[in-house]
Amino acid sequence: MIDYLKDFRIGFFIAVIAIVTIVLGAITDRVLRYFLYKKESNKEYDATGFKFLKHLIITIIYILGFAFALIQIPEFKIIGHSFLAGAGVISLVAGLASQQALSNIVSGIFLVIFKPFKINDKITINNFVGTVEDINLRQVVLKDAENNRIIIPNSVISNQIIVNTNMHDTKCCKIIEIGIGYDSDIENALEIMKDEIAKHPLFIDTRTAEAKKLKTPIVVARVVALADSSVNLKAWAWAKNSNDGFVMYCDLLQSIKKRFDQNNIDIPYPQRVITLKNDLKIPDQK
Repeated sequence: MIDYLKDFRIGFFIAVIAIVTIVLGAITDRVLRYFLYKKESNKEYDATGFKFLKHLIITIIYILGFAFALIQIPEFKIIGHSFLAGAGVISLVAGLASQQALSNIVSGIFLVIFKPFKINDKITINNFVGTVEDINLRQVVLKDAENNRIIIPNSVISNQIIVNTNMHDTKCCKIIEIGIGYDSDIENALEIMKDEIAKHPLFIDTRTAEAKKLKTPIVVARVVALADSSVNLKAWAWAKNSNDGFVMYCDLLQSIKKRFDQNNIDIPYPQRVITLKNDLKIPDQK
């Protein structure tokens, strides 16, 4: 009878600890989400570190709850005390040192400290392009243009080259490159490209005050190559961010093509010139 009461008491305390841990974790999550929502309403505030801190605090709460639950079981009492005293944590770190879990946690901390990107930045990693939605202890979550979630472990990101379109400067330069036929009017084609870019509503003028005084052209377009089948023209169009840049790029391809058609400027297919020599002798057929 005494053993049953003892087991019931242990089970009761473990259940209470589990409930308290879950409730405390939920309350902490709601409170931190509330403060995070208020911070995110301020566009100048960087929510990256705050989100990472939220995940870290909730993880610590569950680890402590697990340790207190172990203390209630006589066989695991020493392990539970070790967790709370710190020795268990050190042993855990040593045990995980060669595993991916600890690598992800450490990499996540470095990402928050050195900030190669922030929440809501548009980045490219391993040919995956998306907006940073979350950074937690294990992974970074990207949302791509099709509303998919791309989950990348922190340790993978630490070893990759990251393209950040929002770091320090959000302006985006889209390069419009088109090949025209050798018989087409090059000067007219360049002027058409400049005109279409300059009048697009998403185009922005990035010239400095000094450049404007010197009357530097608002749009630069040049011949960049004499290719096998075409004369390649290139123009540079600036937008305030990558999203506007993509829309502008698509619009310009369409409008420039229409203007080229109206002005008889040819965009040729790949061509080859074949020369037949007259002195080739055809063998007699007998």
